[in-house]
Amino acid sequence: MLTRPPVLLHSLFPGCEWQYPTAERILYLTFDDGPIPEETPWVLDQLANYQAKTTFFCVGDNVQRYPEIAQRAVAEGHRLANHTHHHLNAWAHPRTAYLHDVAQCQQTLTELGLLKAETRPLLRPPYGRLTWPLLRHLRPQYRLIMWSVLTQDYDQSLSAERCLRQSIAATRPGDIVVFHDSQKASRNLRYVLPRYLAHFAEQGFTFASL
Repeated sequence: MLTRPPVLLHSLFPGCEWQYPTAERILYLTFDDGPIPEETPWVLDQLANYQAKTTFFCVGDNVQRYPEIAQRAVAEGHRLANHTHHHLNAWAHPRTAYLHDVAQCQQTLTELGLLKAETRPLLRPPYGRLTWPLLRHLRPQYRLIMWSVLTQDYDQSLSAERCLRQSIAATRPGDIVVFHDSQKASRNLRYVLPRYLAHFAEQGFTFASL
């Protein structure tokens, strides 16, 4: 996958949010697949070093397993959002099963008091995959969040140095940037994230939640 997806994709998924072009030096960092004890607390520590706020797109099953980590993220000013309950691929599951999984994740986040008061909560489909019927069904209920920079930190064939270099080169003001607080991404994440934060903080950028 490309670090910066082509703009053509935006028209294929109408109503999804990819970036917020602006002259302001602001970035919207996001983290997918957590929370897990091996990675998420470390991520929270790195963010705190730069007063950075972010959005965690959570797998509901992980939230149920580790509610204290999710609660820490909220207490530190971050935003939690829906990444389905079992990290489902929309292209590989029936529509009803997928929608049930989305609803289950949302219920988990709600019952644990982890959501801001909002008219439309946030949802990022795992792998960025949706079908048009699902898009039409979900769009009135959720803000569907994609990305403009994919760090590819999960790619174990990609060196940490190259992952950092590509991510920095691809980033523009107003971008939605994807990292992963997962064990698969750990090697690259632990190299890239602190250096990425330091680089853009030195350039005068701030980091905000969605």
